[in-house]
Amino acid sequence: MKILVANLGSTSFKYRLFSFSGEAETLLAKGGYERVEDFGAVISDALKNLIDGGHLESMDDLAGVGFKTVLGKDLSGCVLADERTLAALDGFAQIAPAHNPAYAAGIRQFQRLTRAPCVALFETSFYQWMPESAKHYGVPRAWREAGIRRYGFHGASHKFIAERSAELLGRDDVAGRVRQLYVRGPGEEPAQPLRVISCHLGGSSSVAGMRSGVAMGCSFGLSPQSGLPHNNRVGDLDSMAIAVAMKELGISFDEALRQLSKEGGLLGLSGCSNDIRDVVAAMEAGNADAAVAIDVFVHSIRQWIGSFFFEMGGAEALVFTAGIGENQALVRERVCAGLAPLGIELDTGRNAGFRAAEGDLATPASRTRILVIPTNEELVVARETRRLLLSRSS
Repeated sequence: MKILVANLGSTSFKYRLFSFSGEAETLLAKGGYERVEDFGAVISDALKNLIDGGHLESMDDLAGVGFKTVLGKDLSGCVLADERTLAALDGFAQIAPAHNPAYAAGIRQFQRLTRAPCVALFETSFYQWMPESAKHYGVPRAWREAGIRRYGFHGASHKFIAERSAELLGRDDVAGRVRQLYVRGPGEEPAQPLRVISCHLGGSSSVAGMRSGVAMGCSFGLSPQSGLPHNNRVGDLDSMAIAVAMKELGISFDEALRQLSKEGGLLGLSGCSNDIRDVVAAMEAGNADAAVAIDVFVHSIRQWIGSFFFEMGGAEALVFTAGIGENQALVRERVCAGLAPLGIELDTGRNAGFRAAEGDLATPASRTRILVIPTNEELVVARETRRLLLSRSS
């Protein structure tokens, strides 16, 4: 069975083609396009390249197309990407303007080009079992009924980390629970819980707390604008800030939202770049604003780690993943600084020289393991797409 995973941004299209045979999972091909103006053209080109490259015999060789959709109005889970799904994406397009319109357009394009069923795995799916206390804001009932609540994102990434960290820690019971989460639900928790705090740090960043593979909460809230400071998106912000900015700066509501989504985050704080590599370099060259940007980013990560550590009563593992988490030793060191009394003790020498894809950076004395695990969101989407299609054919 061959599954194509389509990852769409506002101006980008990336894809991976997986083959499943029994328990074997093989990545056959991957590619991408940037600065996309015509999604129909690049999707057609990608499918043609997969056929010309011998990865697909024809369009009919494709069993399904999976999409890492962000959030839908009144819809979550792993579902067929039908008209109900498209309506759900359109219904929350205002909340995720960089993602939902692109995914809706991409799904429609694939529906025109291939007979393979399209499947949507919503990023919110991973959080459907988190406690009610982690879902809600203190807003009026009418707001809650309108869908204003905490949803959580990066679900595919944190689900991958939940499964892989369990495997690395020798907890196959938890790993198996995570594999079947979207099929069977969480079921009964293992007698010995496994508490993991996952830090997905990249162009957009989030922290999730997971107990035996089930999300206890996420730093993201209603929209991808929330939580940690992102590369150029603001993260958490007092709701009155927009009103103050509109009055003091003489800008419209739409302009305020644009600035917060395009000129905030690391870019807004540093004034020099939205790429943390550039921000770190500027800090090391003496740029005070860049130093503040790194400090604010690390402070926010530590706040969320502390929140989940306290809520879950500790953690067996603290995981760093995604571009920053996997590659920025400075960020890992600053996040873990001074936490030895809590049982989180980083081996600073190993951390500084770490070049492997995956590993444990904790000292032998650390009660909490400090893991670096490369995430694989596309594989999660492919696996869940396959499970849904197999369940429909059985």
